[in-house]
Amino acid sequence: MERVLSAIAPTGTLHIGNYFGAIRNWLDLQRRHESLFSVADLHALTAPWQPWELADASLEVARIYLAAGIDPAFCTIFLQSQVPYHTELLWILAAYARVPQLERMTHYKEKARGRKEKESLALLSYPVLMAADILLYRASLVPVGEDQVQHLELVRLLASRFNSSRGEVFRIPAPLLVERGARIMGLDDPERKMSKTGPPSSYIALTDTPDSVREKIRKAVTDPGREVVRRPDKPAISNLLTIYSLLAAKTVAEVEEMYRGKGYLPFKNDLVDLIVDFLGPFQQARDAMGDDEVRRVLLEGARKARAIAAETVRQVKERVGFLMPGIGDAE
Repeated sequence: MERVLSAIAPTGTLHIGNYFGAIRNWLDLQRRHESLFSVADLHALTAPWQPWELADASLEVARIYLAAGIDPAFCTIFLQSQVPYHTELLWILAAYARVPQLERMTHYKEKARGRKEKESLALLSYPVLMAADILLYRASLVPVGEDQVQHLELVRLLASRFNSSRGEVFRIPAPLLVERGARIMGLDDPERKMSKTGPPSSYIALTDTPDSVREKIRKAVTDPGREVVRRPDKPAISNLLTIYSLLAAKTVAEVEEMYRGKGYLPFKNDLVDLIVDFLGPFQQARDAMGDDEVRRVLLEGARKARAIAAETVRQVKERVGFLMPGIGDAE
């Protein structure tokens, strides 16, 4: 059984783009592969944060995993920061990373544009920590969207550099490309991907009330004309069609046919109903889940994750020269 690893950082607000682009795919993967799903709280330190907000947000992401159907009976759910080997391997892999290459990463260029002198080492080394996340568990498959392929290529490169110079330790992971639902765009700007850290009007949060959903869809930008069709010159309505098709389990062509000649208003009204019906059961499951239940899952998940990661780091240390006969590891 192949091993899969994926994660979401507890920054911003989880939305339907996160569900269809990541979590929904995990529901299938957890039953077909040995799966580890992390709350990537270490990655949250690439932007300003408050300790209490980070703790609450991390717990909320784990709660959403569980409410959505990610089942600890079939997979491992854990907090990244509860497995100290992530940062230990980050430092070792940093010796194999090159600064110019990190500066060319799209994530860094977008975040640091015009303010590079004010950005942290954490932001620059984000892809190296991502490499540690994946290589620690010798994952063979990593679910990614097209915008993350560059990061995974760096992971593969760092693993190859280490294996070539120190001997085979790391498995070279392959991308598991997420296609349908991978790029849901913002409600306010169909040229930009829906973002957890964007303005609330740009996304449908998984915790939005029916009234909030109705208001956001009502104000969602549309294109000139009134045809409900997907075309390059109609990016806004094309995005809403994608959301509708995912929720209704229909093709975009089928949805287009349903609204032929009807215009935007009935389409938007029905889209609101679909979203509200989708969010209702999920929100009920989320609200019924206590903090202690979520913490128990995370504690058990961290125990399982540490056991896998410890063996990888032990082998890495031997190859690097950190472990000597008769001394062993500090633990």
